[in-house]
This record gives sequence, C-alpha cells and structure tokens, in this order.
Amino acid sequence: MTKKPQSIRMAVFPVAGMGTRFLPATKANPKEMLPIVDKPLIQYAAEEAVAAGIETLVFVTGRNKRSIPDHFDKAYELETELAERGKEKMLELVRNIVPPEVTCVYVRQTDALGLGHAVGCARPIVQHEPFAVILADDLIVNEGKGAIAQMVERFEENQCSVLGVEEVPREETGKYGVIDPKATGTPGLWDVQGIVEKPKPADAPSNVAVVGRYILTPRIFELLAEQQAGAGGEIQLTDAIARLLEEERVTAYEFEGRRFDCGSKLGYLEATVELALQHPELKDDFKAYLDSRGR
Repeated sequence: MTKKPQSIRMAVFPVAGMGTRFLPATKANPKEMLPIVDKPLIQYAAEEAVAAGIETLVFVTGRNKRSIPDHFDKAYELETELAERGKEKMLELVRNIVPPEVTCVYVRQTDALGLGHAVGCARPIVQHEPFAVILADDLIVNEGKGAIAQMVERFEENQCSVLGVEEVPREETGKYGVIDPKATGTPGLWDVQGIVEKPKPADAPSNVAVVGRYILTPRIFELLAEQQAGAGGEIQLTDAIARLLEEERVTAYEFEGRRFDCGSKLGYLEATVELALQHPELKDDFKAYLDSRGR
C-alpha cells in the first residue's frame, strides 16, 4: 500500500539560548527580539515559516523569554490606543504579526542542554509529523520564495529529511555541522552520506555546511531521546541526524538567498545595513547617509 504523501504543517523555533555574545544587550532581552531595522529577528523567522504554509509555530523558550510570546500575542491596550489616534497603518502592523489562522505554541526548555535537546522538547506538540526547524540567528533574505518554502518543495518531492546548507570557506568548517555530500543529479541537492559537528578543516568531509534550516521526519525525536551529550557537553542535533542517516534517506539543499549570521555582531550589523537599504521608507535616505560618509 502506497503511503499518503505528508506535508509540513509545523515549525519549531529553538529560542531558549542566552545570547551571551550580545551582552549586555541580552541580559534582560532575548537575542531573538533584537531588531533588524524595525522587526525583531524572531518575526523574520516566523514570517518565513508562514510564507511556506506552516500552520503552527512551536517556540521552545526558556527563562527571560517572556517578550517573545508577548510579541506574538494580541496587545489590546496598544491596539485601542492606535485605533483611537487613527493610526491605521501602525495598527495593521501590530495586528498582522502572524495571520489569525496561524497558531503559536510555547514549550519550556528547563535545562540548557543544546540544540538537540531543544528540538526534542517540541515532541509533545509535533508528535508523529515531519516538521521544520528554524534558527532565528540565521536571517535569510530572498527575492522569491523563502528558504523554508524551497525546502518544503524538496520534502514534498522526496518525502525525506532536508538540511539547509551552503558552501563555506574550508577554514570555517569548525563553526558548523558539515556533510559528506553525494550528487543526486538535481542542482543544489545532495544525498547526505555523513555529517560531522564542527570538524577541523583537515578533517571536514567537505565545505558544505548545515545552516539554521531543517526539515526532519518524526523519527528524529526517538533518536534525540536516546542521544548522549556530544560536542560542548550538549545534546547535538547533528549527532542524532548522523544516526538517522543509518535508517532513512537525508538530503541537503543549497537554498537560494543570502544568509546573515545574526548570532555574531558583524553578521547582525551587516543584516541591519542591507535590510535598511531595502526598506521602502528608509532606503533612499539611508543610502544618502552612507554616501555622505564616503562608503
């Protein structure tokens, strides 16, 4: 009997990290709420998921993250104030952070045990469905379809896990999970033969690195539940994916779009400048300002 093709309805956002690289800004404010021009990082990530047809957003949160659910919640007082002042444009911005048909769910990660552990915390919500994982630190800008929308298409074609990847300088492999890729005949799509977490350049199987986008089958939850701590003493998602490879096909897709590593200060500043230059209200004045500085 042929299995009915599955679709991706849920996305998991691991947002429990402390954001120490941005202290003191993140002492009381989640790093995911740091703004790029006029929207927080987590909103860009949520919008990417919604544009891909995701119906349920699962946020894995921790201490001092209350502003994330507050951001996606209805703000009655603010909406009333804006309505009374006739600020319709601002009112629409506040009301449409996520569409009304999209559900936001919040799960607490009580112990900071790594990305793999954070993803595993979403199991009671996701249960037996394939799902997306989006790391808000990686802001991906596209003129067309977003990265997750592109990856959903690859999942629908192949019905197997998809890792979002890009080629990085070999000297930077120690920052990423790196795959051993096998060509499939489809441009930008590889079969994953192996995956290593943060290998030294000499030990890396390639320079094709996994970045903050995943589509995973529910089998990953069982593997994460059994997973021992790996690099950094944490439960690594990469290690569980390596075990998943022994049982199922896993592909890697080099999505179209530019990625900004907003987990680093330089990447965050680059994203701010580039998105300011695209902002419909600011781009001309901001470009004139940069030009006036001779940049």
